[in-house]
Amino acid sequence: MSDSKEELKSPQKSGAYVPPAKLKEIQGNAQFAEGSEDYQKLQWETLKKSINGLVNRVTKENLKDVVINLFKLDIVRGKGLLVKSLMKSQRVSEDYSSVYASLVSVINSKIPEIGKLLITRLVLQFKKDYKIDNKQACTADLSFISQLTNFQVSHEILVLQILYELLEKPINDSVELAVELMMQCGHHLHMHSKVACNAIFERLRAIRTESLMSSRVQYILDKLFELRRKGLEDEGQVDDDLDITEEEDKITHSIGLSDELNGEWMLDDFRCDEDYDENEKKYEKLRKEILGESVDDEGEHESAEGSEESSEEEFSDSSDEDNDGDDVSHNNDNEVKEEIKDLTEQELTNFQKSVYLNVMGSMGPEEAVHKLLKLDAIDHTKHEYMVVDMLVKCCAQEKSYSKFYGLIGEGLILVGRKWEDAFNLVFEENWDACHRYETSLLRNIGTFWGHMLSSDKMGWEVLRIIKLTQEDTSSAQRILLKFVFLRIRSELGVNELLTRLNEPYIKSFIQGLFPETSAEHIRFSINYFTAIGLGRLTEDMRETLKNLPDSDGESGRSSSRSSSYSSGKSSRSSSRSLSRSSSRSPSRSPSRSSTRAPFTDQPPHSRKKPRWTSSSRAPGSRDYGTNANAIPLGPKRG
Repeated sequence: MSDSKEELKSPQKSGAYVPPAKLKEIQGNAQFAEGSEDYQKLQWETLKKSINGLVNRVTKENLKDVVINLFKLDIVRGKGLLVKSLMKSQRVSEDYSSVYASLVSVINSKIPEIGKLLITRLVLQFKKDYKIDNKQACTADLSFISQLTNFQVSHEILVLQILYELLEKPINDSVELAVELMMQCGHHLHMHSKVACNAIFERLRAIRTESLMSSRVQYILDKLFELRRKGLEDEGQVDDDLDITEEEDKITHSIGLSDELNGEWMLDDFRCDEDYDENEKKYEKLRKEILGESVDDEGEHESAEGSEESSEEEFSDSSDEDNDGDDVSHNNDNEVKEEIKDLTEQELTNFQKSVYLNVMGSMGPEEAVHKLLKLDAIDHTKHEYMVVDMLVKCCAQEKSYSKFYGLIGEGLILVGRKWEDAFNLVFEENWDACHRYETSLLRNIGTFWGHMLSSDKMGWEVLRIIKLTQEDTSSAQRILLKFVFLRIRSELGVNELLTRLNEPYIKSFIQGLFPETSAEHIRFSINYFTAIGLGRLTEDMRETLKNLPDSDGESGRSSSRSSSYSSGKSSRSSSRSLSRSSSRSPSRSPSRSSTRAPFTDQPPHSRKKPRWTSSSRAPGSRDYGTNANAIPLGPKRG
């Protein structure tokens, strides 16, 4: 007997899943005193599995049956479990928000504290998600809140307060959330709070008129106004098949966004109840009042639990504390089939062609952004990256840089966090692989990224990967960096560029470009920026170099003089050797004076140019910015 008890307790402690058949066998062998702590734990685990199973199975067709089976369970004791399961399932299956809201509406009419607890937790969860800028989670929270408002579980004052909060300081994400909220419950607001609803639309119209939002947000605003002209009749109305609660039985909770709320999170965990038997009798009485004597049949109750445990095989870990809602699934009729896509080279090529044709066929950057956002994804996990990568490749293949691509980049990066991450990733890849590109391609790529940085749409955090030293950068990377900074200077001017670089927030990301400790690295950076015509950026570094300790500064200067002298000596030796050999050749056509002419006209210290000194060149010739022989050039990428 004791072995069965230990076997039953073991999976509960470890959180391991026990199949229903095995659990019944263990329960049959174990005997607990009714009302004891072990007995209550066993009932709690059974209640948890039953609630999760029913919530996961609910659909529009079986809604009434699920409601009846839920009332057969002690959902007063397990109200925390029920609310947690509803929120988790709704977040994974937003399309079922109206079904879950209808289920809550029925339960709320009989046990109002469950509806109140759900709204309270949704408000707290939305505040948390909005604070950390989790747009996807905010969308799920607002979808549930709007449906609860449509079913009159929550008062419309909560939705209005959320809308005012979102539109007080409008940005792309907040306006998009507000539009989604209006589309889902705008009809309810129009019917129950017309004045406030009109004020919200006026605010949205003012935002649209100012044209400060991205093209995508402006598009969905236009769509919302078009729906309003139609009376919002097609959006936000409650389905008659889901509206199963009598009007006089509906209970509406007035909870505000700024109220002091308590989520009662302790209700999610087991607590031993000293008055267990008494509370069980109270709920038994309530259950009979709700369902009646005839419906409360024990055999039917057990069959319901069996089906719940059976469905639990698809959602075995729902009792864990971590957010593993991805395992939630509905019954087989509504189960979403996984779509398998073969990402072949041909499919990728077709996608790149679509990006190219949409960009080239657009009259302006706004039209191009709109077309790119409407492209069907062949890989949803990398869609944004693939679009940005192809956009940069299109820009690189132009004969000269076109600002058209930079404006498209500005429009895309403002759409959302995923696009911002995609731009950062493509920049890092371009930096690491720039040795594969010819100089003409590097010019366009560097100019594009310079435009993105100067427009302040792209964060300067991406520059933290760059460490400007001779050992850590290749010649191709230094060429790319040259075009980046030249474009920033062209867009902003030197004074504004200096101001931008001196901002405390940005300084932490450009320590590798403008070092402050190593004399060798500082001198290399000074020479580099002076050579590309941005010597004003090196003023602080020159002061830093002067103020370095003598041991560091003097050793750096002496080594520099030594290397300069040796290189000059080597240069003179090689030139003299060359001139002698030339003058002593049998043909003797080049005279001794003409051979030595390039050296005799210049002082010895100027015969060897610094590494980063730009030489004059004929128009149309290639500008490598460094030793051309050191640049590994590769074929153009397709």
